[in-house]
Amino acid sequence: MFSHRLGPNLALPLRPRPILRRIAAVSELVPKEELQAAIEARKEVGAELEPAVLDAFVARIEQRLADRAEETERSLKRKREHQKEMVLGAMAISIPLLAIAAIFTGLAGVIAVCAALAVIAIASRR
Repeated sequence: MFSHRLGPNLALPLRPRPILRRIAAVSELVPKEELQAAIEARKEVGAELEPAVLDAFVARIEQRLADRAEETERSLKRKREHQKEMVLGAMAISIPLLAIAAIFTGLAGVIAVCAALAVIAIASRR
C-alpha cells in the first residue's frame, strides 16, 4: 500500500479510490482488448450503425452478468447441500455416540457429544 510522508517518522496510508475498484471490477467482466475493439468499431462504422455496435457490446456484458449470477446460484446451492450433509451426518453419528457416552461416562460424555455437534453445526455454516 502506498503511503504519504508527513514527517520523518509519520506515514499516512492512502486507500485505493472507489473509482479504481470499479475499473478493476469492469476489467474482470470485460477484457480491455474487447472494450478497445468495441470503441474502434464504433469509430469506424459511423453514426447509423453505432447503436447496433453498442447494443451488441451491452448484450455481451449482460450475458456475462447472467452467467456469473447462475454460477453464484449454483455455488450457493452446493454450499447449502454440503451444510445439510454435514449436519445430518453429524446427527447420525451422534446417536450411537450419545448412547455410548451415557453408558460409560454419564452426563459429562453426553455434554461433550452435544458440544461436538454444536461445533460441527457452527463450522459447517461458514
